[in-house]
Amino acid sequence: MANGGRTAAVKRSWRRLRRRPLATQVGVLVVTLAVVGGAVYAVTASGSTNSNQSVVAPAVTTANGPSVDQASTSSRGVSATEINVAFPVSNLATLASNFGFAGDAEYGVQTAAIKTFVNAINAGGGINGRRINPIIVSYDPSNEADMRSLCKQWTEGNPPVFAVIDGVGAWTGDNELCITQEGHTPMIGEWSTVTTWTNEGSPYLWWTGADQASILSTLVSWGQSSGLLGGGRKVAVVAGDRTSDQVALDDYLLPDMARAGLPKPMIETIPSSVTDTAAINAAVPLIVERLKAAHVQSVIPLMPFNAFFPYLGQEAGQQYYPKLLLSDYESSIEVTLGLIPYPYEQALNGQEGVTVETLGGTDAPDNIAPVGGYDPGVTACYNTWKAHNPPAAPSSSPYIEEQGPIAGWCQAIRLFASAATRAGPDLNRRTFVQAMAATQNFAGTYSPVLSYGPNKFSGPTEYQVVALHNNVPPSSACLPTWDGVPQGTCWRVIQTWKPLASG
Repeated sequence: MANGGRTAAVKRSWRRLRRRPLATQVGVLVVTLAVVGGAVYAVTASGSTNSNQSVVAPAVTTANGPSVDQASTSSRGVSATEINVAFPVSNLATLASNFGFAGDAEYGVQTAAIKTFVNAINAGGGINGRRINPIIVSYDPSNEADMRSLCKQWTEGNPPVFAVIDGVGAWTGDNELCITQEGHTPMIGEWSTVTTWTNEGSPYLWWTGADQASILSTLVSWGQSSGLLGGGRKVAVVAGDRTSDQVALDDYLLPDMARAGLPKPMIETIPSSVTDTAAINAAVPLIVERLKAAHVQSVIPLMPFNAFFPYLGQEAGQQYYPKLLLSDYESSIEVTLGLIPYPYEQALNGQEGVTVETLGGTDAPDNIAPVGGYDPGVTACYNTWKAHNPPAAPSSSPYIEEQGPIAGWCQAIRLFASAATRAGPDLNRRTFVQAMAATQNFAGTYSPVLSYGPNKFSGPTEYQVVALHNNVPPSSACLPTWDGVPQGTCWRVIQTWKPLASG
């Protein structure tokens, strides 16, 4: 595809990603800039390590790290009247605007969202009489040195910080471990990868996103039950060459398949660094040729978008369209919606995947969208938001996005407040993580329900199966938008919520 065609396709994808979590949007933006020949930045999407280089993942542990009962009893960042909490806000919205990818009004109101939900808690009496003091910091997620410097300031410098909250998932990778493993500071973050991370950050690292080990285990179970895996079907895995993808393959996916009695799949490794565009473009034709020659019928992608995009291009170029088992791993079920109907209609339309997120709904309250409207957690966030703010996007919709930044910050802030309140008046790191471990059936936003435990550091408990759907001509397969207009493309719900595998 010519560079101009790629740019146009990416912009279409970006427009459809406006209602996705910021981590997904940032990750897609940055890696696709590399794909179309733009600037290269080291930013990760959900489920990945640093996309600019093969960062060595934390050593795999055979057991969880320190237990919640072994956490520090430090009350650093807590005074008699206040709790200092850091809120890192990505400033890549400016980069997105410069390259023509912006357009989501909720990008510009993240600081307002944080203040709205923190102020609401403080106005209601705070945390056992203490008010949350929000330390809101704008940062560049493409600058690893800047992120580490902020981590050290929060965990070792002044003002002292009790916890770090990232509601949208732009604080990623080793930077999470800087706060938790090194700094022994509680963190609630949306970005997630496989269990090795929370083992290393235990007991301070808590995810509102799904543990990717659980996603892969669920993917295998669903794939087998749906006939996409097993039964003599020829299966392949195309995995990135990053350490994170190889750990996900060797330590999680392949053992999951073996436990399910499935034969070992054909395995192809694809270059995946955003600096390896030439290597990726050289590798994908050969990879697709081999899959096609082997008559592979099902492919599990374990790669970031900058590799997946050209892979799909080769499927189209070689007129080879296997079933893809998509998922929340590297947000493949999410980012691919933006690639239909153009440029990859044949490769993607109708493809299915598993997700813990509320894909397939409508960005509106139940009284506006009686089918597919807000879950209770989003409704509560919307009611608080609208009481203190004008509509987030008056030119398009008066309602917040159920998967947007406002809902993400609300979820994380309310989760923190819930646990900190249950920790009691003697708030310290140990009482807080003990309260987090006791959190059950919390009403989430990106995911309907969050539950944690002493060895469960990722909140989502359920998954659904959705399919990518090009809704042309318009049909009931896609729920209408808040104002009754048919959606052009959508995630069509194939299977409603079921328990997520433990991983």
